[in-house]
Amino acid sequence: MIKAVVLLSGGLDSATTLAIARSRGYECYALSVDYGQRHESELAAAVTLARFLGACKHKTVKVDLEGFGGSALTDKSIAIPTEGTKAGIPVTYVPARNTIMLSLALAWADVLKSCDIFVGVNRVDYSGYPDCRPEYLAAFEEMANLATKTAIEGARLSIHAPLIDLPKAEIIRQGISLGVDYSLTVSCYQANEEGLACGVCDSCRLRRAGFESANVPDVTRYKSRMMPQNIEDS
Repeated sequence: MIKAVVLLSGGLDSATTLAIARSRGYECYALSVDYGQRHESELAAAVTLARFLGACKHKTVKVDLEGFGGSALTDKSIAIPTEGTKAGIPVTYVPARNTIMLSLALAWADVLKSCDIFVGVNRVDYSGYPDCRPEYLAAFEEMANLATKTAIEGARLSIHAPLIDLPKAEIIRQGISLGVDYSLTVSCYQANEEGLACGVCDSCRLRRAGFESANVPDVTRYKSRMMPQNIEDS
């Protein structure tokens, strides 16, 4: 089997990405990053998902982005948005997070002599995120092929982002077809210790709208079943 490193946050998109990589025949090495996010329930979900979706190995690496702050996900003095997505780069953008995560994946891939890294970035949800754009991924891939022993010795590395242009509904449909149990995933920006979702943050709104558009039951475990109305229009 060909080895691939798959970034696995514990959320819906990364779980689907792992399932896609497995369906393509890769031997998957799942990598999660504890970067100082508000809660650890998504990391606990990643452990369960790695096992459930057949990763051959799973690592969690700690990096202190909380020390820099600058994001509602790493600085608790910045409120999590709950009024629906707006134009511009959201305060939930974590500076350099994807660059750091991809660099860690690159390091492991180089050790494994793997030429493939999978990441679940998506530019449809948040077109304002600078590190979710195809041109960013292309630039990182080019850098990676100048920077690693594996590449210099002749094996070109590829960054795979199979979800980058897909609406949430299509991601969910693909995941269901590949056997992903979305009740095991945690996408909420402010989930509690049990992984129960708030239902009102931007991530919860996008996720719920995706299930509605896909016309499949929303299996998300919420703190309350009282969800906002017309969530996709918020």
